[in-house]
Amino acid sequence: MLDKTIALLENRLGDQMADLVKKYGGTPFSAPALAEIPDIDPAHITELLKEWDLKPPDIFIFQTGVGVKALFAATDSLNLTDQLLGRLEAAQVVVRGPKPTAVLRSRNVRIDFSAKEPYTTDEVLFELDSVMLHGKRVVVQRYGETNWELQTALEGKGAQVVEIATYRWSLPENIEPLIKLMDALDRNEIDAVAFTSASQANNLFSVAQQAGRQETLKNSLNRTVIASIGPVCTAALNKLGIRVNIEPHPPKLGPFITAINGMLSES
Repeated sequence: MLDKTIALLENRLGDQMADLVKKYGGTPFSAPALAEIPDIDPAHITELLKEWDLKPPDIFIFQTGVGVKALFAATDSLNLTDQLLGRLEAAQVVVRGPKPTAVLRSRNVRIDFSAKEPYTTDEVLFELDSVMLHGKRVVVQRYGETNWELQTALEGKGAQVVEIATYRWSLPENIEPLIKLMDALDRNEIDAVAFTSASQANNLFSVAQQAGRQETLKNSLNRTVIASIGPVCTAALNKLGIRVNIEPHPPKLGPFITAINGMLSES
């Protein structure tokens, strides 16, 4: 990665990724493509917990650490955390990966099913394969946007799905870094682009569409090394017509940057 320029579209973990790039002698090009907007309604949480007194959920599915933190922050402020913990104790708890696991364990929540790497919807559904879902009330913590694949699969097995919105993904208020990234790609100044979520790819192309630069962006990306954090992100990129060169195993930041370094060091 020495003397190579790596475009980073990450926001929350951007500094951590930039430090890893620098560690390998690379130059990070920061162009955040996502903003996390709080989207939790205290009144809705209060009503849900009242409803659960009459119709307790059978299963909870937690998909992200930041979402679980937001949920507990809301119940803490409403003095309803003990009530939530009681509902979790009485139900089966499913987690998608290590981040929601860590938050739940910090609250002493028992975890019944843990999705295996690479922590996609497929692994969540695999964990629930032997569970009778027909007629069960399943609460799903949303991450950024509705996971339609998960919801459709659950409802297809007869589950009643209740979604809790904790935050949503949006375009950053300042999209100028994304415009500058497209300019740099056009000038062949970027050696690799690192995507850590499907929404980053979609947002980048949304900005390109607004600027009438979709085809130019696609062509520029397809002559650049493209790194995707995992299968969901890769599928989104492929759908946009972008081929992926790197997908790490496991899908974590350390192996991700190491894989980028390995490929660029060979070129």
